Amino acid sequence: MMFTQLPDDVLFHILSHLDHRSLSRLSQVCKSLNVFVNRDAVWRKAAKGCLNSGITWNGTDILPVSSLHQHHFHIPASHYQSRCIFINWRYRLLFPQLSAGAHLENLGGLNRGLSGFFSDGTIVVHNRRNRMSLRLMGHSQEVNCLDTKNGLIVSGSRDRTARMWTLTSSSPLATISMIDRVWSVAISPTQSSFVTGTACCEDASPLRIWDVELACVCSLGSDFRRGAGVLDIAFESPFQLFTCGYDTFIRQWDLRLSPQKCVMEWEEPHDSALYCIQTDGNNMIASGSSYYGVVRIWDKRQARCLQFFQLSSDSVSSPVYCLRFSSSHLYAALATALHCLDFRQNPSSPRRKHC
Repeated sequence: MMFTQLPDDVLFHILSHLDHRSLSRLSQVCKSLNVFVNRDAVWRKAAKGCLNSGITWNGTDILPVSSLHQHHFHIPASHYQSRCIFINWRYRLLFPQLSAGAHLENLGGLNRGLSGFFSDGTIVVHNRRNRMSLRLMGHSQEVNCLDTKNGLIVSGSRDRTARMWTLTSSSPLATISMIDRVWSVAISPTQSSFVTGTACCEDASPLRIWDVELACVCSLGSDFRRGAGVLDIAFESPFQLFTCGYDTFIRQWDLRLSPQKCVMEWEEPHDSALYCIQTDGNNMIASGSSYYGVVRIWDKRQARCLQFFQLSSDSVSSPVYCLRFSSSHLYAALATALHCLDFRQNPSSPRRKHC
């Protein structure tokens, strides 16, 4: 019996032990083998081993040094201080988001403060020095996002409103009614404006820029697909910002140019929604995907990602709810733990640990 006359399942099993180079050579033997080897099922295992690995053909790392400098992160509140919180099954689970470091570094005199937002629409600002807390109540449903700068707080909620707050009053300074649920907000570094990202279900313009007087300056982008909600927004400068969301794209916007078209865009190769994004202010971008805790490192000058890390196990899939990185570490918050990647010893294979 000839090799090509073997049953298909036997051939699949034999070819599953070959790498991509061997499969390429085998496809050149004859026409029948070329047709069989070119099937997607034959290449699936080999493709998983080399797709977006960040490693060149001779084994060197495309990203030898990780020049990252941000140093703040978010963690699910149920894991804060390693405490387990038992929740009644009747209640819908929504992890509050705790922010630490530069995100709330100078919150109107509350030095080194923490903020959390909850499923009942409450925002809590906590001073870790004197253990005083300020509760901000105004949303009727859960708060999905929050951003602060120098005492100014902007929040977005499932109740289709965005609200502005200050630490001098427990009631909202202003309320903006939106057409859709608000998934993300970001305040400009100049504090003269802020950006909101919505679910893009009822409104075809999920990205809007607002000035502090609550007038809508403009909408960013056009022709968004229904459901292409914006899950995270990150300002890199007063004129440049990055967005990501359910449509699997990272987009870079320049507010000095036409607001209808982004400057650059990068697509998540596995068609996963992107929950969070962070930049180093130079050429590096880090993104968190919706499945298996996948974190990807991108270079703005290249179309494909340089490297990726899968932080959750194959049996438990979790989105990366938030991530932050520095020149030596990357922190990522998943559903069950806070993961840390240490790049100091070996940037191509960082040491991993979780809290």
